[in-house]
Amino acid sequence: MQGSELPITGYLDRLSGRPGEPIQVKVSVRDSSAYEAKLERLICGDPNPAGPGLRFEDLSTVFRSTVRGRQQAVTLGSTARAPGPELEPAPHTWTAIVFPTRVCQDEQIVLTHIGERGGQIGLSFNSDGVCARLSGERGTWEARTQSPPLAQRWQRIWAALDSERGELSVGFTAPPSLYEPAHADREKISILACPPPSGGRIWLAGSAAEEGRGQFTGKIEGPAILQGLPDFAEPFVTFEDLAGQLVAGWDFSIGIDTPYISPVGPRAQAGELFNLPMRGVTGVYWDGSEHCWRHAPKSYGAIKFHEDDLGDARWETDFTFEIPKGLHSGAYGLRLSCAAGEDWIPFYVLPERQGPKARVVFLAPTYTYQAYGNHARDNTDAAYKDRVKNWGAYPYNPDQYPLYGRSTYNRHLDTEGISLVSRLRPLLTMRPGFLTFVDPRGSGLRHFPADSHLLAWLESKAIDFDVVTDEDLEEEGVEILASYNLLLTGSHPEYHTSRTLDALQAFVRGGGNMAYLGANGFYWRIARDPARPWAIELRRAESGVRRWGSQTGEYYNSLDGQLGGLWRRNGRAPQQLVGVGFSSQGPYDAGYFRRTPESWDPQVQWLFDGVEGEAFGDYGLIAGGAAGFELDRLDHQLGSPRDAVVVARSDGLPPGFFPVPEDLCAVGTALEGGSSDPLVRADMTLFKTPQGGTVFSASAISFCGSLWKDGAFDGPVSRLLENVVRRLSRRNP
Repeated sequence: MQGSELPITGYLDRLSGRPGEPIQVKVSVRDSSAYEAKLERLICGDPNPAGPGLRFEDLSTVFRSTVRGRQQAVTLGSTARAPGPELEPAPHTWTAIVFPTRVCQDEQIVLTHIGERGGQIGLSFNSDGVCARLSGERGTWEARTQSPPLAQRWQRIWAALDSERGELSVGFTAPPSLYEPAHADREKISILACPPPSGGRIWLAGSAAEEGRGQFTGKIEGPAILQGLPDFAEPFVTFEDLAGQLVAGWDFSIGIDTPYISPVGPRAQAGELFNLPMRGVTGVYWDGSEHCWRHAPKSYGAIKFHEDDLGDARWETDFTFEIPKGLHSGAYGLRLSCAAGEDWIPFYVLPERQGPKARVVFLAPTYTYQAYGNHARDNTDAAYKDRVKNWGAYPYNPDQYPLYGRSTYNRHLDTEGISLVSRLRPLLTMRPGFLTFVDPRGSGLRHFPADSHLLAWLESKAIDFDVVTDEDLEEEGVEILASYNLLLTGSHPEYHTSRTLDALQAFVRGGGNMAYLGANGFYWRIARDPARPWAIELRRAESGVRRWGSQTGEYYNSLDGQLGGLWRRNGRAPQQLVGVGFSSQGPYDAGYFRRTPESWDPQVQWLFDGVEGEAFGDYGLIAGGAAGFELDRLDHQLGSPRDAVVVARSDGLPPGFFPVPEDLCAVGTALEGGSSDPLVRADMTLFKTPQGGTVFSASAISFCGSLWKDGAFDGPVSRLLENVVRRLSRRNP
C-alpha cells in the first residue's frame, strides 16, 4: 500500500511551541527541487465562498527562506530488529509461533538473520507455502512447503540448516483445535555446504534488505534461534522447555509498555520495534481467564505487526525554525511552495511563559486531530472533486495518498482496526481548507479547519486569546491554565488522556470558567507514553460509536496498561466535567435551538441579551444549522450537576438521528430513533460550580459554524457566544 506522493509536503517535530523555541521542519519534495518556506498566521480555514473564506496573514517579512529540496522516503510496515547471535558451523533452527491474519500471494517475512560477514537465512510464507531461503558464498537455496500456513490460527513455523549434512528444511505445524484437525507440512532440500549466518542483525516481520517490502501482517510470539534440529512434536513449547537448545530468543511478554524486545538465552541481545506494532495482544497461551496484560503478561506474549503500520516517518530535518520573539499566541503555519505544488504545515504558538497572557484560552484538541489524521473515507467522488476545485479548497485527500498512513477510523489491510497513530508524518486532514464532506447546506468541514471558525470569530470581535494544545496540557498540567479566566474548547474535543481530564477538572474546581463549544467531547480514552509523545493509542472496547471494535482480550492499552474505551465506561462520563455527554448522532445535517422556559430565569437570562425570539440557529457553515451532526444531553444519572439549567434544546432535527449505542440496552430502544426519541436531543446547558466558576455547554458539533450569518460574524448564535465570553472572561462573573 505504498501509494503516490504529494509534490511537496512535510511535518514538524511538534505541534506547538513558545516564542524563542525551535521547531524542526521535515520536508519531502517529489522531484527534489528547491522550495520556498514562509510563515503565515491562520485566521480562517474555511474555503466556502459563502463564508469568511480562507484567510491568512502573510508574515514572510518575519520568516521566508529558500531551501534545497530532497525526496524523503516513507517505509510502511512495523518491524523489530535485534543484534544477531554468533553461531558456530553446526545445525541450527530459526523459529517463531505465528498467527497470520492475512495470507495472500505476496511474500511475508517472519524472520531474517543477516550475518555480519555475509550470508543470510529467511523464514517467510505466502499462499503457496512456508519458505526457508538461504544465501551464502556458494549460492542461494529455497525450500518451500506444499501448503500455506493457516490464516487466523496459531502455528509454529521454522527453518533448519544442517550445514554438516548439506540440508535445508522448512515446516510448520498447528495442533488440532475444537473443530479443526491438526495440520503440518515440512520439506527438505539438499544444498552445498554453507555455514549459518553469524552475528549481524535479526529482523522480525520484515527485512532491511527488502526496502519496506515483504512485511508480515499478524501476530508473532517467541521468536528464537535453537541449536540442533527439534522435531516440534509439541509446537507451543515455551522458552523454559527449550532452555537446553536456546541460543537466542526474544520474550515479548516482557516490557509490553516499551518499544523494546527483551532477550532470553545465552547469546541474545535486546532489540527495538519500529513503526508502532501493537503490543498487549493475546498470545498463544491466552485462555480467556484474564483480560489485562499487566495481570498475566505470559498470556500476552505476542506482538501484532501490520504491513501498513506507520509511526515516526523518520525524515531528516530540512531546517530548524525558531518561533520569533513577540509572535502573538495563535494558529500559524509554514507555507511550502515548489514548482509542482504547495502545502501548508500548521502549528500553534503559545504565549511566552512570563506573559503577557490573555484572559481567554483556546484549548486546541490536537489529540482529536491526530486520532482523525488522514482519515480515508472513500468519498472523493466527482462531486467532491468539483467542489474542491471550485472553492480552491485543499486539493489532497487521504483516499488518494495511503503512503502517509491512516487514522484510528480506518482499518489495516487485514481489517483490524488501527489503534496506534503518530503525528510524525504528514497529516493531510490537518490543513486549512480541507473538506470532509460535500455539504449541501454548508462547508463540509470538521476538526482543524472547522475550529478556525471560532478563531476567526474571536478575531472579528477583537477578543484577545491565547492557545494551548492537548499535548501542552498533558505535559504541564493545570498550571498552564493558571492565569486564564475562561477556557474555550473546539467543536469536537473527543479524545483525552487521564492527565488532560485531570487538568481540566482541576481548572474548573479551582473556579475557572469553561465554554464547551461542541459535542461528543471527552468521549474516548487514549494512552500516551512520555517517551514517545508523538504517538497515541486507542482501544475501542465494548461500546461507543465506532468504526471497529478491539479484539476480545485486548481492551487494555499497551502504552499505559489502563482499560481503554469510553471514558464513561471508565467512570468518568463527560457529564461530570461539562454537564452534558454524547447522546445522539445523525447524518451531516442539522436543526436549530429553541429556548426552554427555564432560560427566562433572571439567573441565566443574561445569556440571551440581544437574542430575539425563542428559536435561533437555523443557519450555519457546518451542516446548515447550530444543532447538528452529533449532540450531547444532560443526564443526572451520569453526573450532570443537579443545578445545571438546560437553557435551549435542539428542534427541527432532520430524519436519521439515533441514540448512541451505549444507551441502547433493549431492542425497543434500538428501533426508535428520530426526533421523537427522548435521547435524540442537544441540551444547551449552563451551571455554576461551588468555587464560583461557570460552565457553558453548547452541546452540538455544528454550533460554531453558526457564528457566521449573512456575510458576517453576526446573528443570535454569535451574540449568545459573545455574551458568554464577555461575561466569563471575568474570573467570577
